[in-house]
Amino acid sequence: MKNPGRIAVITGGSKGIGRSIALKFAEEKAEIIIVHYDPDEQASRETLDILEGRGCSVESHKVDVSSKEEVDALFKDIISRYGRVDVLVNNAGITKDGLLLRMSESDWDIVLKVNLKSVFNCTKAVIRSMIKQRKGAIVNIASVAGQIGNAGQANYAASKAGIMAFTKSVAREVASRGITVNAVAPGFIDTEMTAALPDKTRESYLQQIPLGRLGSTEDVAEAVYWLCSSSAGYITGQIIHINGGMFM
Repeated sequence: MKNPGRIAVITGGSKGIGRSIALKFAEEKAEIIIVHYDPDEQASRETLDILEGRGCSVESHKVDVSSKEEVDALFKDIISRYGRVDVLVNNAGITKDGLLLRMSESDWDIVLKVNLKSVFNCTKAVIRSMIKQRKGAIVNIASVAGQIGNAGQANYAASKAGIMAFTKSVAREVASRGITVNAVAPGFIDTEMTAALPDKTRESYLQQIPLGRLGSTEDVAEAVYWLCSSSAGYITGQIIHINGGMFM
């Protein structure tokens, strides 16, 4: 069994917000375990190279986080090798946008499975270990869409609203064991996903942001890291909105 610094598991950690969160934890030389489900290994390999270049101990696993069996096997392996998980960041997520009238059942189901069921799967897989050690930090990535809704994203918004309610409920269940459970709800963040939007759509979003700019993945990572620090040890069951004033 290894005995490194904090053990941090980050789902959806190969790129975007997940990569920035991993880079933030690399500053403390944590043992970082990235979980992804990319079609190929290019993004995860790039992330591993960056982290290893900074002297960080890191590993990557391709896992379908919507599958309870795959998630259970992953965490069983992690805990058998390291003895614990100190930090879990549930960041994996997808979109399958479309107006409700045209949304297929499969597009509804896959978004709820990947975005919401994955949070249940990963949290359940790690919570017994955290209870045993009487400490741990869990941060779930929600979205402003889960708070205010968004046309064409009924499935995505529902999954993110579910994450918010899940966060508050689990926080109440495990607070007495020294475990904090919080969520961050990003607004319009500059990622590959948003970069693919038409210019007019991006401009319409910018007009809704009082700070007048897109958020960065680093903006989100800073908040996630803080919630996992001793400085936020008395904070649990909270939704931290990172949206430049888009929702207040």
